[in-house]
Amino acid sequence: MDIKTFRNYGHRFVDWIADFYENIESYPVLSPLKPGEVKKKLPLSPPIEGEEMGRIFDDFQKIILPGVTHWQHPSFFAYFPANSSMPSVLAEMLTASLGAQCMVWQTSPAGTELEEVVMEWLRKMIGLPEGFTGVIQDTASTATLCALLCARERSTGFSVNSRGFYPDKEAQRLAVYTSTEAHSSIEKGVKIAGFGRENLRFIPVDEEFRMIPEELEKAIEKDRAEGVTPCCVIAALGTTSSLALDPLRAIGEITRREGVWLHVDAAMAGSAAILPEKRYIMDGAELCDSFVFNPHKWLFTNFDCSAFFVRDPGHLVRTFSINPEYLKTSVDMEVKNFRDWGIQLGRRFRALKLWFVIRSFGVKGLQEKIREHIRIAEEFAGWVREDPRFELVAPVSLNLVCFRYNPAGSKLSEDELERINRELLEELNLSGKLFLTHTKLAGKYTLRLCTGQTSTSLKHVREAWERIRTARAISAM
Repeated sequence: MDIKTFRNYGHRFVDWIADFYENIESYPVLSPLKPGEVKKKLPLSPPIEGEEMGRIFDDFQKIILPGVTHWQHPSFFAYFPANSSMPSVLAEMLTASLGAQCMVWQTSPAGTELEEVVMEWLRKMIGLPEGFTGVIQDTASTATLCALLCARERSTGFSVNSRGFYPDKEAQRLAVYTSTEAHSSIEKGVKIAGFGRENLRFIPVDEEFRMIPEELEKAIEKDRAEGVTPCCVIAALGTTSSLALDPLRAIGEITRREGVWLHVDAAMAGSAAILPEKRYIMDGAELCDSFVFNPHKWLFTNFDCSAFFVRDPGHLVRTFSINPEYLKTSVDMEVKNFRDWGIQLGRRFRALKLWFVIRSFGVKGLQEKIREHIRIAEEFAGWVREDPRFELVAPVSLNLVCFRYNPAGSKLSEDELERINRELLEELNLSGKLFLTHTKLAGKYTLRLCTGQTSTSLKHVREAWERIRTARAISAM
């Protein structure tokens, strides 16, 4: 493709993107396609000769677009937000154009130094204490794995990196602790890091689905008595199912006393800490060793961009540093080489889109967006409380409402309630007008409505509630 053709399609694509966002509510939120429908429209073999871009773009619109679930739709209430914004999209265009590989300072000085600056901005914005240093990872799952590996090495005097684990009776057994509501990435990280699934302790939660510190303390004491070394505790500021906030200060006091690494997973909820009135969720954060939240979840910076902070970067560097001759540079002693701060060697220029977003919105603009998302979630929760056919299944801490159909005074069994709520969820999602997901809390099949997409407003939540309360699945009940 020559420059003239590129310029032509570049303008065309930008116009299409603008139209897409302008008209996104005309698309079904959840793709209506059935498994295999996209693949059967694609050739089995690649083209021998190059194809004209207009034809490729036409196929994108005819074949690919119908198979997309629209995470940027304002009525996307499923899972968690993975929101974007116009400044972030523009920055990604520049990032793709530069094609920078930010593995060491020399390969992209601006990539490294901008990352240092925006991570310090984020630290101040969410109220993490001075002394924490940040690095951008791809996802919170990767950041948690990094924390587990650092904890493993600190607990073993950095010997596992040298000698590995040995499956004999004299080998040191290390235990990891998290709540029964923890994200599945923790179990995966425990397996990848070599701890072994049997050494992951799930700590009970209270009636609000928060880790119980006293139970954590008991589990640590039991392990020590049995010759197992407590290694890492992973607390959640916002569990995946219900956005429960673990009591961070109480947990941190235990880990400090026991000499155990404390990692805090605040993947979505961490963004709320930029609000002065929600800063209380960070109480005790000064006691942790590492902390992660995702600007790509609720800070209008498109995927992927995960902000990982550590108290002592030396643990990261000592755990991950590999220094082959071909990566050495003359300035290594003067700069940060972020290849030594995580699993990946190759690194995208993620800091650019974060910089664009923070500068474009300003802290006040970001606060206004997040504050409104919380407000409309609380309003939705109020409607649920007022309707005797529905109930809240968990406290509403921020922007997630966990609820279900369960008429007051009914004698429906849990199996019957699950069937009805499943049918309700399927009806809503098949409409294409909104998308919700479910979980189970204390054995109860629960619907989740999460308000966090960039353009979501009270109007969209009100429309969702109208569809929920008038759905056929419950109209005859």
